Order: sequence, then C-alpha cells, then structure tokens
Amino acid sequence: MGLVVGGAPVAPERLDRPLQDPLVRKLFPPLATGVHWGLERTERALELLGNPHRMYPTLHVGGTNGKGSVTTTLSSVLRRQGYRVGCYTSPHLCSFRERILVDGRPLDEETLLTHAREIRDVVVECGLTFFEAVTVLAFHLFARGRVDFAVMEVGLGGRLDATNVIRPEVAAVTNVAMDHADFLGDTLEEIAREKAGIMKEGVPFVTAEQAPGSRRVFEEVAAELGVRVSYVESGSVGNVAVHHDHTSFNVATRNWGSLELRTPLVGRHQAMNAALAVAVLDHLPEQHRPSVEAVRDGISGVEYHGRDELLHLGDVTWLLDVAHNTAGIASLVDTMDTLDLPGPTVALVGVLGDKEWEVMLPPLLDRVSLAVMTQPPTAPPERRWSPAEAAARVAGGTEIVVEDDFVRAFERARLAAVGGTIVVTGSVHTVGGAMKLLDREPLREFE
Repeated sequence: MGLVVGGAPVAPERLDRPLQDPLVRKLFPPLATGVHWGLERTERALELLGNPHRMYPTLHVGGTNGKGSVTTTLSSVLRRQGYRVGCYTSPHLCSFRERILVDGRPLDEETLLTHAREIRDVVVECGLTFFEAVTVLAFHLFARGRVDFAVMEVGLGGRLDATNVIRPEVAAVTNVAMDHADFLGDTLEEIAREKAGIMKEGVPFVTAEQAPGSRRVFEEVAAELGVRVSYVESGSVGNVAVHHDHTSFNVATRNWGSLELRTPLVGRHQAMNAALAVAVLDHLPEQHRPSVEAVRDGISGVEYHGRDELLHLGDVTWLLDVAHNTAGIASLVDTMDTLDLPGPTVALVGVLGDKEWEVMLPPLLDRVSLAVMTQPPTAPPERRWSPAEAAARVAGGTEIVVEDDFVRAFERARLAAVGGTIVVTGSVHTVGGAMKLLDREPLREFE
C-alpha cells in the first residue's frame, strides 16, 4: 500500500523525490559554505554591480528566533499599503525560491538563474560564500524588479552578516537566546553584542528583548552610536488569545493609538513578533508609514509556513514547527499546552548535531506519548546528529523510537498517531521534509 498520509496512500514515486532542492546547485559554481566573517567581500561585489542595495529603502530584522515571522509580517503590511516589496528570508523549507519574494511572489526558476548568471563573474571574482552570493543576488533582483521597499532578514548574528551592508529606515532585533554559540559567543551578552551590530547611527532601533543583560548591551552599543533604543514591553501586548488558526492581541502604538490585531500565525510568541513589526512600522518616517488599515490587513493576511503551523489531514493533526534551540522549543510547548490537540501525541524529531538537543528535547518529550528520532533529510553531512545517542541521553518516561531514514520515521510516526497529533520539529530540514511528503510545500499555490 505504501506510506499512508492523512488516511490516503502517498504515491511511491513521491517517496523517491529528492528532498534537496536541485536549484541550489544550479545558481552558482561551487562556493564556500559555512561562516566566513566580514563584510568586505559583499561590499566589493555590490560596488561592482552598481550598489543595488542603495536603490530602495530597507528594513533590517535580526534576532535569535522570530525574525522570519517579523520580516514576512513587515512585507505583508507594506504590500497592503501599495508598495512593491522585496522580501529576503533564510533558510528555506522546501524550495530555494522561498527566500526571495517580489511583491509577495516567488520568482520562477529561469528568472533566478538568469540573474544569477548576470552576477556570476562578480561572485567568483570577489570570492563570495554561498550565503553572500545569495544575499547579493537578492539585492540585485530587487533593484531589477524596481521594488519600492526591501525587508531583509539577518542570516546569522548581525554585525558581520552579509545583509549588514544596508542603511535601513529602521533596524530591529526580536530577542536574544543561546544559539550558534560557536560563532556568536558563549553568553547571552556576547550574542546580544553581535546582534546589536545592525544598529546604525541615526537609524531607529527597536527590540522585543526583555532580559536586562541583553538590554544593557543594546544600550551600551546605542550610546556609542548615538542611537535611541525603543522597547516592545511584554506588558504592552495584551489580551493575547491563541487559537488553532490565529492569535489575537492588542498593542499600544504612537501613531495609531491602541490596536486590536489578529495574525494567522499561531502562538503567544507570535503576538510579540507581530507587535514588534508594528513598532518597526510605527518608527518609519511619515512619508513611508502605512495606514492603520494597512497595518490591520497586512498582519491578518500574512502567510509564513512551518511556524506552529497546524494541518488537519484526514485522521491526523500535524503541528509543524522549525524550533531548533531551547527558546524555540519553549515557545512550541507553550503552544501545545495552550491548544486542545487530539491525542495520542507523537513527536517526529530531527535536530542538527551542533544544537543543544540535550537541553532542548526534555520539555517536548514530557508532552508526548512517543518520540520518533530521525535524521533531518537535507542536513549537511558535517552537521548531522546521532538520533541513537540522543535517545540514550534524554531517555526518560517517554517511549523513544530511533529511525535514521526520514521516510520510514515519518511513516512510523503517522501510523502511531491515528486520530491524534504529530509534532514535527527540530530543524527547518525536518519540517521541510515533512511538508514535501505531505504535499504541502509553501510554493504550491504559485505553481
């Protein structure tokens, strides 16, 4: 019969479909991957291309968790205002085309390849890494696409991230949590300083970070630059109500008064993300500031997948969340505790090897009857974890099954959760792989 999904069999040929997006290999010749600090290569490449990143106003969003949600929400509101908007996020779930959107739509593969060919010589000459090349490609595409605005998500950290070549209208940091400690630092204060690196003299800086230590770092960096930091206080986001298909809340603003808002993104943390997006828009110069109607409509119309996303397919409820660090899992389990999800609850978990999975997983395991631990299907070889080692180290009262093969793990979870809920989490690679097998790729609606 083959793999069963939502009560119906999946065609065997779907299971043979590669989970890695082949477009990634076509864009550029082989380039360095990993983290290569410094802005010089990116700045040089952009200069050779005529500085396309200076041809439109920008917004810049960093942070440990939630920055993709904020970036996408900002883009949605600006589009409702009538702007033609470029939106740059990373990494992608299923298709590279998710990373670069113009006016809310992905570019077709041939357009991406054509523009990649236009900048290829510069990419090679400047010795760009893959992420640097993709960031330059986004700037180039936005200029060629004549966008009115671009919203840019930081890739890693902030200070030395390739996106930090812009001088935005407003810069924002969602929060600071432990992640990528090998690159950003071993303490929250060290990580906060890297993220504060997107501050620019004369540019408003907004954050939803609550911890005094990280705030103190922000204030120190801001004082050096003469920047005023504006905070979204947790107490200013009220009446938060989390439902299966939306989160409602209210927030006070400077220019629009008190707003009652609703986002289709699910979770208490999404109310704070949306409130931060509102604060960013609230700090825009008057000539760029959207109307209150655009704010309401843009937030209620945002579309962003794999973040506490609920799918009801046949006899199974799927909760898909890319949580890949301790703070992300804390938000996920808060959503699980808030929603009335049908049981039994099974977790399909695939984490990258450089994550703190020993700390991450226990709160999730406490809330499920079975955990199937697997290898994220598109994880780079050097970042793969050992599901068997993880199972042995975090074993407690929850039954754990180890299945390295992702498709077989997916099937095992599905068969164990009939009538109940499967929580897919641990990595964008894990959630993206599940979305492909469920035939729920984010770009399906555009095909």
